[in-house]
Amino acid sequence: MKRTIKKVAVLGSGIMGSGIACHFANIGVPVVLLDIVPFDLTEEEKDNPAARNRIVNGALKKAVKAKLNPLYHKSFVNRIETGNFDDDLDKIKDCDLILEAIIERLDIKQSLFERVEQYRKPGSIVASNTSGIPIHMMTDGRSEDFNQHFLGLHFFNPPRYLRLLEVIPTELTDPEITSFMMHYGDLFLGKRTVECKDTPAFIANRVGIYALLKVLDEVKKLGLTVEETDKLTGPASGKPKTGTFRLSDLVGADTTLKVKQGMAANLPNDESNALFVEPSAIEATVEKGWFGDKTKQGFYKKTNERDEKGRKKILSLDLDTLEYRDKLPVKLASLAAVKMIDELPERLKVLYAFDDKGGELIRNTSQAIFAYVSNRIPEIADDLYQIDDAVKAGFAWDLGAFEQSDIIGVQKLYDDATAAGYQVADWVKEMLAAGHTTFYKVEGGNRLFYDIPTKSYKVIPGTEELIFLDYLRDTNVVWKNTGSSLFDLGDGVLGFEFQTKMNSIGGEVLEGLNSAIQKAEDEGWKGLVVGNNGPNFSAGANLALMLGLAVEQEWDELDYAIRAFQQSVARIRFSSIPVVVAPHGLTLGGGCEMTMHGDQVVAAAETYIGLVEVGVGLVPAGGGTKELTLRFSDAFEAGDVELNALQNRLMTIAQAKVATSGPEAIDFGLIKSGSVISVNLDRRLKDAKTEVLRLWNEGYVEPVPREDVNVLGQTGLGMVYSGIYAMYAADWISEHDMKVAKKVSWIMCGGDLTGRQKVSEQYLLDLEREAFLSLLGEQKTLQRMEHTLKTGKPLRN
Repeated sequence: MKRTIKKVAVLGSGIMGSGIACHFANIGVPVVLLDIVPFDLTEEEKDNPAARNRIVNGALKKAVKAKLNPLYHKSFVNRIETGNFDDDLDKIKDCDLILEAIIERLDIKQSLFERVEQYRKPGSIVASNTSGIPIHMMTDGRSEDFNQHFLGLHFFNPPRYLRLLEVIPTELTDPEITSFMMHYGDLFLGKRTVECKDTPAFIANRVGIYALLKVLDEVKKLGLTVEETDKLTGPASGKPKTGTFRLSDLVGADTTLKVKQGMAANLPNDESNALFVEPSAIEATVEKGWFGDKTKQGFYKKTNERDEKGRKKILSLDLDTLEYRDKLPVKLASLAAVKMIDELPERLKVLYAFDDKGGELIRNTSQAIFAYVSNRIPEIADDLYQIDDAVKAGFAWDLGAFEQSDIIGVQKLYDDATAAGYQVADWVKEMLAAGHTTFYKVEGGNRLFYDIPTKSYKVIPGTEELIFLDYLRDTNVVWKNTGSSLFDLGDGVLGFEFQTKMNSIGGEVLEGLNSAIQKAEDEGWKGLVVGNNGPNFSAGANLALMLGLAVEQEWDELDYAIRAFQQSVARIRFSSIPVVVAPHGLTLGGGCEMTMHGDQVVAAAETYIGLVEVGVGLVPAGGGTKELTLRFSDAFEAGDVELNALQNRLMTIAQAKVATSGPEAIDFGLIKSGSVISVNLDRRLKDAKTEVLRLWNEGYVEPVPREDVNVLGQTGLGMVYSGIYAMYAADWISEHDMKVAKKVSWIMCGGDLTGRQKVSEQYLLDLEREAFLSLLGEQKTLQRMEHTLKTGKPLRN
């Protein structure tokens, strides 16, 4: 019988439990979320279900109100049923997966699993989300069926956003269960699943906490400040923007300390045990009760005092005195040297070689981590890619330790680490002696890793059918210019990728898009995928170019540029081949407009999409306003209330709303209902290719431009203008905001028409272009554009 998961029970509603429950709800699975009955119930409350479920309901309510929302859409919380262990544990009998996420105490977990066994159905999977307790120790006394279906499933916080899922079987776990959860986590939960051995801290925490402690050790020796360290160990070297100390505040120094202490106690033979045992800055802050964000102070402290820009002042901890002080500027020459280098590999090489404290930190930690991970095989993982996958997905590193070694040079790192006194694993020496100089290589469109037992390279399992454009650059590029590339994705499908900074859309991208569609039409290709594997789909149109032309008052050139943009975006829809757009990450402005015109959209669940032009004093003029008007027209044709439908679509633009997920984007009308949502980011381009082939096989016919778009004319304008003016009168928007909002309304109502009429798409595009040009002539719009380009933030003027 084919195994499925139709219902899940999550036991424990803390930060992790509630987050895990929400993520299962995200993918459409009903969840039973249970926790303990409060200890402090009054006599009157003991028979009150609401009071008995106070802990679980409060935890779930807190979770869904968090800044990082655990849900793709607010309505998905309705898929979660709450209860308590005393009254509702029998509800797990209908569940296919029972996942424990309670306090990290072995005796309490064992006691709960004893109760679970009374109610679970035979064959159901039972798992623990523990981050530190050995998995095999939890099932003492349990039945054979329980043990065969038991394993560790270690999610990382927050479960929706961090992609790692460590799957940890015991010696008694049925291999079929391990294989099933590896596949399920990948395909349905969208996770980077990594099979781990049942060793202390598993893979990601073992390596990630070691790396953090090594940074702290080197910082102390080098005399670096908190600010300098976070700049060096942030995006400059391919790590999260939090850096080391801000990340510790975010996670909680107390949480980090527990993992550190567990490693110290449980890894006596680890060559770096002294690093786990010796006191560090983590202990110093925990002793003072400064855990980080949860105590409102850690290595940083936010105050109520305001700086000269009106922002709350943030203090930094002096690591020598353990006293807070004003944040210090960072003036390291190494950081200045890489400031203008966009490509991470080049930045790493420069930082590693630089002769200052910053370069020394990168060198020393790189050598230490290189040696450490080499010795963790086969202790914590059989293959090196598993370690890289774990730290990238769990700690949000851009590169894994072995990947970074390839960039710096494996031979160089081996020589430097050995000279520094580190013991590198023998297999690395043997690999280099055999003439293999990298841990990874690309061959035939696939990425291969060095397989230690066979001393050869093998394709990373599970990636054979996925599409990673970087691996196709040497073999499958059929056309390119300075800002884009066109790939042969196989099976008669082309793939178009932007390659500009932040994938902004300028002339080279538009040239590439038109060339891609033309080539597909002329040469008989089945269709085109528009997408990429970068951090974001697109930050929108090239704002700097528009500002420069506006300042120089090159109105004819601007008019031409806007027409070219509109025509290029329209080509996505009006071509003889199906075009599927595959957005992910930031998909703003022009990137959103391209998405809106796809014959089909395959969006990553983590797609942050919106028409944000009003933030710089402009209106969407690449077909975005037109498209929302068209969708409003179709909505009220179906019987919706006209004014409400118009206002909803209007406010999507006027408030520069950005959807925080693919499902929410459908709710906003930015992605059409019926679009495909890929929960696993790595599968998105493959899913998009599948949709191209589906459309082709179904007999794709080129759409015809619409001539029947309903607009409300002066009737709609009167109603909408009064609402905009009320917002201005209440000081919710500025005078210029009001002017921009009226321009949006003018387009969506069809301009100065006497009443409801049918207009063409081109008519609305002309209104878009006229409004865009007129706003470019406004000084306040130019001020907004300049401010955004300088600061990356909007200006309200």
